[in-house]
Amino acid sequence: MGALKEKLYKKILKHRTRTRTLVKEHGDKVIDQVTVAQVVGGMRGIKSLTTDISYLDPYEGIRYRGFTLPEVLSLLPKPKGAEMPYVEGLYYLLLIGEMPSHDLVEKLMVKFRNRRIVPRYVWDVIDSFPSESHPMAILSAAVMSMQRESHFNIQYKNGMNKKDYWDATYEDSINLMAKLPLIGAYIYNKLYKPEKGHKNPNPTLDLGGNFAYMMGKDKPYDDVSRMYFILHADHESGNVSAHTGHLVASSLSDVYYSISAMINGLAGPLHGLANQEVLRWLQGLRVQMGNKLPSEEDLKKYVWDTLNSGQVIPGYGHAVLRKTDPRYTVQREFCLKHMPDDGLFKYVDALYKVVPDILREHGKAKNPWPNVDAQSGVVQWHYGVKEYDFYTVLFAIGRSIGVLSNIVWDRALGYSLERPKSVTTDMLEEMVGIKKEVVNDAN
Repeated sequence: MGALKEKLYKKILKHRTRTRTLVKEHGDKVIDQVTVAQVVGGMRGIKSLTTDISYLDPYEGIRYRGFTLPEVLSLLPKPKGAEMPYVEGLYYLLLIGEMPSHDLVEKLMVKFRNRRIVPRYVWDVIDSFPSESHPMAILSAAVMSMQRESHFNIQYKNGMNKKDYWDATYEDSINLMAKLPLIGAYIYNKLYKPEKGHKNPNPTLDLGGNFAYMMGKDKPYDDVSRMYFILHADHESGNVSAHTGHLVASSLSDVYYSISAMINGLAGPLHGLANQEVLRWLQGLRVQMGNKLPSEEDLKKYVWDTLNSGQVIPGYGHAVLRKTDPRYTVQREFCLKHMPDDGLFKYVDALYKVVPDILREHGKAKNPWPNVDAQSGVVQWHYGVKEYDFYTVLFAIGRSIGVLSNIVWDRALGYSLERPKSVTTDMLEEMVGIKKEVVNDAN
């Protein structure tokens, strides 16, 4: 057993005791109540899942293993000369729950590099898709095709002890995470840069740096990649992508099935596609303004016209957050340093100064502040990744870090098959005292 796996195993043994004690001694304690609005409205806000990987605080934003984003970006080891930390270091933090040293990250990087080899048939699967295909459909199929590589699937068929489920899942998790950036870059080059062809990975580079290299992007896009993957790595377990991965894994489907399902959930316009909606809206603003920076009055009119037409302001508001998303702030600071004169960033910067007050006046937004999507597409656009559909692939690679870490721990702690109970509309009406109308259909 390697050093990382041994450390994880010791933590698992200790955490199993905590979980058993909670259920045995306090399993009947009520921790939440459920309203009709929550039942009908997609279970929003109901406390019904457990994850120690991340927690979304309404005022501090996402915390990874208890650390705020500024703390994560400050404390995680960085490549020499880089602004952003190693993505591998974040994987260590989410999996183990401790900040790694530079030496520990280096050892994990070697493990990732040794598992980068993507089977030939995966490239064949990707190449078989028509060039007009959506990159998320290709990514989902590519991940699914690797299911035959699953250690968990093979060992489960051979009669693996359920206490060892985490071990095989851990191996699958690292194998898949090491390959995802290569698959993502291959999809990008196939769809959008076929003349450049496929680049083999650079064995000297970390995950973020190698992704930039395979995308054919110069510095500081390596830091853009690290930043993007870290900011999107996890967001509790209740969002669609994380929850879908958890739900599918709860049936003991392996990580290839689970991450493919996660990707499919992320592809929906109400979830992972939000950043490209922001970019479309900004492009519309730029066209309307004749490519000139609008006055404050022009901006206010454009925002009010959007709201009065029944649309929302994309990139603003959040289901949980009640302040500016720290993920937005991190990207904003990066833009101020590296691309302050970028035309689209100037639009984003100007909007930041007028939209919150308008949304407060409008009165329908619980949170008038920008979220992560308000900025992320603009950064990609600046560095030449102008294909909207690909942004969600980047999101998926990052989100896999947290979801894979969660699935390892789900298996380690023996979490049950997820199976919430449904009720009918008749039952809900009866619960709240609405008398059922008798319809006399004589005809």
